[in-house]
Amino acid sequence: MKEAFFYEKLEDNKVKCNLCNHHCIISQDARGICGVRENRDGKLYSLVYGKVIAYHIDPIEKKPLFHFYPGSASYSISTVGCNFRCLHCQNYTISQYPKLYKDIPGEDFTPEDVVKEARAGGCQSISYTYTEPTIFLEFAYDCMVLAHKEGIKNVWVSNGYISESALRFIAPYLDAINVDLKGDDEFYKKICGARVEPVMKNIKLLHELGIWVEVTTLIIPELNDS
Repeated sequence: MKEAFFYEKLEDNKVKCNLCNHHCIISQDARGICGVRENRDGKLYSLVYGKVIAYHIDPIEKKPLFHFYPGSASYSISTVGCNFRCLHCQNYTISQYPKLYKDIPGEDFTPEDVVKEARAGGCQSISYTYTEPTIFLEFAYDCMVLAHKEGIKNVWVSNGYISESALRFIAPYLDAINVDLKGDDEFYKKICGARVEPVMKNIKLLHELGIWVEVTTLIIPELNDS
């Protein structure tokens, strides 16, 4: 557990989380939409710092990134939690876990552990993936800074709902990203519990910041195929 980045204190021991575009206002002892950021005595904490639920060496094309170090391996990690509630999520058992249960599962990792495993596996990059990396930004950021010192690239596989301030914060250490552009605004509201506008703005901003961007859309017949 670590005190969260990007929040402000409000009256009555409430806090406002500014990590993503939900901008949750969180009461005492409550959690945000992601299920992994909790208000304790007027301070916001990340409950998933160093709690890695999945880790694996993947081909970079699995992210999917097809034009960023093609043919290379990427050490991939995630924690539980997500700021979306996509009804078609293939990783729902870990992305939605904190919304169903109170505990936070995962193996204890330090940023040094993550970078060490990436190097041992001959990986050219570390991917923050499987769930939404925005919700474990504090841990991802520490890993990213250390990875760059060791000459390892950083990749996010993201829904693109991160706040602008948080995106600019990680940008110096983010080398590539695949953004999942899911559909139109109706699809986002009905299926994901979000809005499309912040995602579109972030795709443009990522490009302006010089980060390699690839965009994926999963086609679901009768929902986003028109």
